[in-house]
Amino acid sequence: MSPITIGLTGGIGSGKSTVASLFNRLGIESIDADDVAREVVMPGEQCLIDIENLFGKHILNVDGTLNRAKLREIVFSSSKQLAELEAITHPAIHQKIMEHISLMKGPYCLLVHPLLFEKEKNSLCKFTIAISLPRHQQLERSMGRDNNSAEQINRIMDTQMNDEERSSRADFILKNSGTPDELNVKVIKLHEKILEILDQK
Repeated sequence: MSPITIGLTGGIGSGKSTVASLFNRLGIESIDADDVAREVVMPGEQCLIDIENLFGKHILNVDGTLNRAKLREIVFSSSKQLAELEAITHPAIHQKIMEHISLMKGPYCLLVHPLLFEKEKNSLCKFTIAISLPRHQQLERSMGRDNNSAEQINRIMDTQMNDEERSSRADFILKNSGTPDELNVKVIKLHEKILEILDQK
C-alpha cells in the first residue's frame, strides 16, 4: 500500500530541495516533480519526440538532449506555446509521479512540486506544506544558484502563485528566511507534528 502523500511547495529559490533532503534524513522519501519533468524528456522518451515535432529540431542540443534554456525562452514569451508544451508533458509527468509514489515506503512521503496548487496536484495530497520566503530572498538565492538573469527569475516568479496566496492555501507553513540550523529544527518539529496527527487518524 502506498504511503500518505504530503505536498511540499514553494516558489523558485525557496529551498524545496533543501527541505526535502532534511525530511529524507528523518526517513521520509520524496518525489520531486522537477526531476520527473526531466525524466520524461530524456532522449528516446515520447515526450521529447512530441516536443521536437512541435517546436522543431533547433529545440535540441547537438547530442539530442533538450535545450532547456531555448525552450524556456520560447514558452515564457508565449502563453499559447506554454499551453501546448504542458499538454504534452503534464500527463506524462502525472503518470510517472503516481508510479514513483506507489513504490514508496514509510508513514508518509513528500510530493515536491513548485506549482502544487496552480496545477491542482494538491488533490493528490492528504496535507500540504508551503515554504515561505520573501520575494527578494527568492531572487537572491535563485541568482546565486542558477545561471539565470534577474529578469528571467522574475518572469518565472510571475507565473507562480505569490507567497501569501500559497501560504493561505497550505495546511502547514515553513518559514525559510533564517539559518540552515533554524530550518532543520523547524523540519524536525513539523515531522513530529505530522506523525502525531497521522497517529490520531
